Amino acid sequence: MSLFQIDETKCKRDGFCVSDCPMGIIEMKTRESFPAPVPGADELCIKCGHCVSVCPHEAISLNFLSPGDCAPISKEFSPSPEQVAYLMKSRRSIRRYKDKPVERSVLNELIEVASHAPTGHNSQPVHWLVVENGSDVRALASIVIDWMKSMVQTQPAFAKLMHFDRVISAWEMGQDKILRDAPHMIVAHALSNLQPSQTACIIALTYLELYAPTKGLGTCWAGYFNAAANFFDPMKEALSLPAGHQTFGALMVGYPQYPYHRIPTRNVPRITWR
Repeated sequence: MSLFQIDETKCKRDGFCVSDCPMGIIEMKTRESFPAPVPGADELCIKCGHCVSVCPHEAISLNFLSPGDCAPISKEFSPSPEQVAYLMKSRRSIRRYKDKPVERSVLNELIEVASHAPTGHNSQPVHWLVVENGSDVRALASIVIDWMKSMVQTQPAFAKLMHFDRVISAWEMGQDKILRDAPHMIVAHALSNLQPSQTACIIALTYLELYAPTKGLGTCWAGYFNAAANFFDPMKEALSLPAGHQTFGALMVGYPQYPYHRIPTRNVPRITWR
């Protein structure tokens, strides 16, 4: 079966699909001819769907994607620049959460939106682990504390630099400075030997954390957890990720305990113009 089919009754031969294909695997030999795949197109196609998306006439269908499979893009849902800027500037890292679980359908929606984040060569390498039970989140935080205690013994200079002693002391007094008593945690993981994995996971998690406030949720990056997940064997065992996979980032997720009323200032951007 050909990589794509052209509905010649709809195609206007405007060449949008030819021009926009990132792999350059669509051609029109003359202005009168219809778009056609170049030799080897099936092997070169990265399945990004650009050609289907860019055609205003719904004239091109891939053998795995048709215009009918795709949601239409509507200008009425496009936020203004001011609204996007407000969303990005007003988000806060949430470290206090309500004792209220988030419905699984909402957590799934966060991940579904994040799955639209860009990935190198459309590799889509990101896998997700949702730690849904709050008691399981706390158990993972306890393993991070064990890792910190081992680091105090084996790498005291680094542990001092990272203030592990203060985090351990707080834990022993009943304060969770690791995962902040969050009701849930979402982990992005992928094959460690795949070049796009780290960047793809981080971008996807960033998409997720920007979308979360629109659902009334807050997030915070779980840096201590992520370090333990990659260096501490008991944590690796607890996570039981697929063979060859590595954790590239994690977010605490829940309903914020407190609302915020102002947008703090930030340093003036340090820019070099060339």
